Amino acid sequence: MHINLLSDTVTKPTKGMREAMSKAPVGDDVFGEDPTVNALQKRLADMFNMEAALYCPSGTMTNQIAIKVHTNPLDEMICEYTSHVYQYETAGYAFNSGIGVNLVHGQYGKLTPQLIEKAIKPVYDWLPISRLVVLENSTNKGGGNYYTYDELKAISDCCRKHGLILHLDGARLFNVLVETGDKTEAIGDLFDSISICLSKGLGAPVGSLLIGTQELITQARRYRKVMGGGMRQAGIIAAGCMYALDNHIDRLKEDNDRAKRIGHILSALPYVESVSPVMTNIVIFTLKEILANDFVEILSQKQIKASAFGERQVRFVTHLDFDDEMLVELERRLNEIIV
Repeated sequence: MHINLLSDTVTKPTKGMREAMSKAPVGDDVFGEDPTVNALQKRLADMFNMEAALYCPSGTMTNQIAIKVHTNPLDEMICEYTSHVYQYETAGYAFNSGIGVNLVHGQYGKLTPQLIEKAIKPVYDWLPISRLVVLENSTNKGGGNYYTYDELKAISDCCRKHGLILHLDGARLFNVLVETGDKTEAIGDLFDSISICLSKGLGAPVGSLLIGTQELITQARRYRKVMGGGMRQAGIIAAGCMYALDNHIDRLKEDNDRAKRIGHILSALPYVESVSPVMTNIVIFTLKEILANDFVEILSQKQIKASAFGERQVRFVTHLDFDDEMLVELERRLNEIIV
């Protein structure tokens, strides 16, 4: 039995999802004529009480388009230093938008109003303009930690007070919402734009959406095109996203619960120094002596796939294709390891 905990992007479409995709009505989305894409965009916009949405190939693209739309060259974005937009999007903020980045050190990937206020630069000719704040929820390198509604509301109020634009990288937002019980409409009201990924825990094969005002999305369509993200009969993959929204949201709680169980298992192992708090479907643990790359190789020999996340840190991510049988087998194999 191969156990793949490399990421929640490794899922395969379910039988029902494949059937839905095979029957999807399609058109040319560059001309706005794909009915399935249009239905998906309207559905996500309505869910978050926003005016419009744009379907894109990836969450990196939706984040980068949002940054481009919200800023001008010589502006800067404020984000937590472990955030995806800084760590894993190839410095796209500089390449695509010509802006700087103002990195803030929070806890488990989270910002606070106080940290944001301290980061705002005064207006001088020799400084970039603090324009945009980007939050990540849940936090990837923060171990799947998340913001409560009250924390988000306080940050939203802070940004509005200081004239800052607020974007949410919500790649795994639904993993958070099944824990907090917060309504999507309430979350949408706090942000100027939101990026939602449907190809992670929700199990769709391709796609993320950028959500915001109609004006923002009209502009975003042009940036999607110039970035090469205009797709044609994209309804085939959009149908997978629709199926995921219909069938896979509530079951995300199972992924989160299995991740918490893995956290307990790891905490009892002699070669594990510590486990970051497990809040959703990401487990990050620190090894006592062995290097992460060496330990990942040991896992590979046990047919367990994972990623090194630092010199001595390793990440597991639970998902649609990781079930209780695999969880039992994972525990057995981890207990066999001697380092």
